[in-house]
Amino acid sequence: MPLNTDAKKNIIKKVISNQDYRDEVLVIIDEIFLYYCISFFKQVVYAKINTLGEQSDWYKKVFLNPDLPKEQIAINSGLNMKSITNAFNSSKKEVVIQASYDNYNRLQKTINDLVSNGNNFEIKLSIKFKDVAVDLTVAESLIVINTIAVKRAEIRGGMWSAVGKQVEKPLMTTLCMLFNVPFEYHAQDGNPDSFREVDFYVLSKDGKKLRTEVKLMGKGNPESADAIFAREPAIFLADKLSDKNKQQAEMLNVQWIELRNDGGYKRFQEVLNALNVPNSDLNGDLNTRLNEILKEIYGE
Repeated sequence: MPLNTDAKKNIIKKVISNQDYRDEVLVIIDEIFLYYCISFFKQVVYAKINTLGEQSDWYKKVFLNPDLPKEQIAINSGLNMKSITNAFNSSKKEVVIQASYDNYNRLQKTINDLVSNGNNFEIKLSIKFKDVAVDLTVAESLIVINTIAVKRAEIRGGMWSAVGKQVEKPLMTTLCMLFNVPFEYHAQDGNPDSFREVDFYVLSKDGKKLRTEVKLMGKGNPESADAIFAREPAIFLADKLSDKNKQQAEMLNVQWIELRNDGGYKRFQEVLNALNVPNSDLNGDLNTRLNEILKEIYGE
C-alpha cells in the first residue's frame, strides 16, 4: 500500500518533532476502508439482484468465484492471505480457493447454528444504490459484516507495515541531513548481502558501517525489540522505547534514540559523536530545516 508523498512528509515531521504521527495513518486507513465498503456494498446489491430466483448461494457464486483474484476470494470468505499461507505453506490459487471454500462453509454453519438456536435478535441490512435496493437476511448480513471486518484488519495491517517500509529510510536520511552528516557517510548504495535486511547504516570516520535499526513502535513491544537486538545493530532508533528496551540496548552496547522525548531527535547527534560519525550542529529552526530537507528528498 503506497503512501502518498504528503503523508510520508507529515509522518517524518511529526516523528522528529515529538508528535504523534498515528493520526496521519488512521486517516488513510479510514479513507481506504470506507471507499472499499461503498464499492463492496454496490457489488452486494447487484450480486443478489442478478441471482434472484436461483437456488444457489448467491454470495458464494459471486464473491467466491474462482475467476476472481485469489486475495479477493480469501477476504470474501473471511480469511486473509497470511493466514492461508501460514496454515498451508502455500499461496497457490488452488490452495487459496479450497481454504476459502472450507472457511466459508464453516462460517456459514456457525451462523446458521447461531440463528437456529432461537436467540431473540434480528439483524437486517437494507442496501440501496440508485433505484435498486436489497434486504439481506440475518445470515447474509453476518457474512457481509464479517467480510468487511476482515478487510478492515487487512487494510490496517498493510498500512502500518507500509509506514515502516516507506518511511524509515527517508526518516534516517532526514536526521542525517539535519545534523549535516556528509552524504558519503550515509549513502545507502553498494551494500553487501549481509546488509540486505538492515534498515539503514551510517559510516564512521574510520570506515565502519554502523548498522541502524529503525522501529516506529510504541512501548510494550518486546518481541520487535528482541528481533532487532538479535541483528546486532550499532544504533536503535524508535518512536517510543520502554525502560526495558533502553536497558537491553545499554547492556548490548547499542546506542538508542527515542524520538518521542522532548527534543529526542537531539540525541541522534550525541550518538553520531559517540560513534565517530562526522556531523555538525543543526542550522536554524527545526521546522524550517525539516521543510527544506523533505522538499530536497522528495523533490516537491
